[in-house]
Amino acid sequence: MSTQGEKFTYKNAGVDIDLATKLLKSVKPKLASARRPEMLAPIGGFGGLFQIDLTKWKNPVMVASIDGVGTKLMVAAMMQQYESVGHDIVNHCVNDIGVQGAEPVYFLDYIGIGKLRSPLYEQVLSGIADACREVNCALLGGETAEMPGMYGNDFDLVGIITGMVEKDRIITGEKIRPGHVAIALGSNGLHTNGFSLARRVLFNSCRYEVDTKLKELNGETVGEALLKPHTCYWKAIKAVMESGASLDGIAHITGGGLFDNVPRILPSNVDAVFSKSSIRNVPPIFRLIVEAGNIPDEEAYRVFNMGVGMVFFVPASDESAVLKICSQAGFDAFTCGKIVPGEGKSRVEA
Repeated sequence: MSTQGEKFTYKNAGVDIDLATKLLKSVKPKLASARRPEMLAPIGGFGGLFQIDLTKWKNPVMVASIDGVGTKLMVAAMMQQYESVGHDIVNHCVNDIGVQGAEPVYFLDYIGIGKLRSPLYEQVLSGIADACREVNCALLGGETAEMPGMYGNDFDLVGIITGMVEKDRIITGEKIRPGHVAIALGSNGLHTNGFSLARRVLFNSCRYEVDTKLKELNGETVGEALLKPHTCYWKAIKAVMESGASLDGIAHITGGGLFDNVPRILPSNVDAVFSKSSIRNVPPIFRLIVEAGNIPDEEAYRVFNMGVGMVFFVPASDESAVLKICSQAGFDAFTCGKIVPGEGKSRVEA
C-alpha cells in the first residue's frame, strides 16, 4: 500500500549521492597522486586500465590478494581517526604479495558504510593514497557503498592488490632447508590482527578508554598504541632481492601468528623453531594485553605477531648480509630462529 502524498527519494532513504560526489571530489587530487605511467585512464571510469610494460617484464606472473582491516576499524572509530587504517589496508596487502617477491603495481579499495560522513571518508582515502604512493603502487580505482540498515554507524574496509614478479624469481619457500636461519623484521604493534581479543581485554575487562595513558605504554594512550599503522616491509624485500642474497622463503606474520603463518611456506620435511628470548624490542602493548588477559604463550603467539611482523628464511651464509641490508633499509632485523628436520610445523621455544 502506498503512502499518499509522501514523496520518496534516495536521500531520505539514507543514501546521499550528492555528498558522495562532493567528498570524492575533495580528495581526487590526493588519489591522482598515487599513479604509475602504466595507468591509461584517471580514477572514475567503470574499470581501471593498466597496461603491462613488456619492456620491463619478460615473463611476468601476476600475484593478487584481498584482505580487510578487521575490528581495528572500531578502535579508529572510537578515536575518530581514520587515516591510519587507510595505510593499514594497503600495507597489509603489499606484504601479502611481497612474500612471493611480487612488486605491487595496482590497488583497489572497497568501503562499505551505513552512512557516509566526513572526515572519515576523506581520511581513509587519503591514507590509502599516501600508502600506495610510498611503494609506487597505482591506486587504480575503488568502490564506496552507502548501505543504511546494513552497517548502522559502522563501516568496513577491504583492499585488493595486484603485483608482478618474474616467473623465475617467485619466492615459494620450497628451497628452505635444515640449517637456514629465520630473520625477523620487527613490528610496531598489533598491525591488523588480534583486535577482537585485544579489545575484549583492554576495553571490556580492564575498562580502559582509548585516551587512557599508561606508564606500561611509555606514555602513549591505549588508542595510540593500538592504532599504529601496519608496517610495510616491501623496501626490505626489494633490497634483499636486488642484493643477490638468497631469500628462499618469506612469511607475513598476520592472524595465526608464528604458529600458523610460517607453515604455509615450509616444505613438509622441515620445522621452524623460534626462540622467544631472541625476539627483541617487543612493543609494550603485547605485554599489557597478555598479562592483563592472562593469555597463555601459545595463544598469544597464535593470535598476535608478538613483535615479529615478517620472517625471512635465508642460508646461514647469507645471514649477516641480509641483516645488514634490512637494517640499512630502516628495519629492526634480528635472527630469531632456525630450520631443523621436521614435518612442516612451527614452534616457539623459551
